Amino acid sequence: MKVLMVGDIVGSPGRACFKRVAKHLLETSAVHTIIANAENAAAGSGITLALARDLLEAGASVITLGDHTWGQRGFDSEIAQERRIVRPANYPEGAPGAIATVAETALGPIGVVQVLGQVFMGPADNPFHSIDRALAQIPANIPIFVDVHAEATSEKIALGYWLDGRVTAICGTHTHVQTSDATLLPKGSAYLTDLGMTGPVHSVIGRQIEPVLKKFTTGIPARFEVAGGATKLEGAIIDLPRGAKLPASITAVRYVFPD
Repeated sequence: MKVLMVGDIVGSPGRACFKRVAKHLLETSAVHTIIANAENAAAGSGITLALARDLLEAGASVITLGDHTWGQRGFDSEIAQERRIVRPANYPEGAPGAIATVAETALGPIGVVQVLGQVFMGPADNPFHSIDRALAQIPANIPIFVDVHAEATSEKIALGYWLDGRVTAICGTHTHVQTSDATLLPKGSAYLTDLGMTGPVHSVIGRQIEPVLKKFTTGIPARFEVAGGATKLEGAIIDLPRGAKLPASITAVRYVFPD
């Protein structure tokens, strides 16, 4: 089984790019299932149930979210309607939505969980303890893929070693910048500090360049709209032998399309 984990999908350019790549990879059997972070799918902040289902129809088996989970008005009342959407497991008790899910794929079931980091992020419960509680909801004998949505590389690396050998893959999201450290950890789990971004190439992490420059150079607030132009999909493919829980390899990938 080859599983593609996709970095943060940003706005309509990211959604269009995801659909294009997912269609090709699934039709050619280059990958067999896709896990996509889509917390920026709606105009760069949050997601709606309609957009989530559109991405699921386009090829995602599971959608993960992040610190912008509640970025779109009303999504808190929609999220529980779709078990294939996974929100951070360390949101406060009582928050709606699934903290873990098992998705059926053509090559068998997979489990997916997600946690938020605490360093340089908004308030969240301890991710180390929360991920253990979330993992208890997934059968121990199936492959498990973890999305660590965090800012600090140190925190992501620490969570990687915390989970090493217990899950199939630990991949980071949130920074929108793909890292070059795809590896198998000592106990066999696949690891990548950040999958990167799916969205505009010529941008500041998906946003139009000029307003961001204005904010950095003048301190004056500006509206950061999603950029246009060339797009890219970044992520990683985890190759998992049939019947195994630990992977054979992890490979970072990037697909770029001109204007």
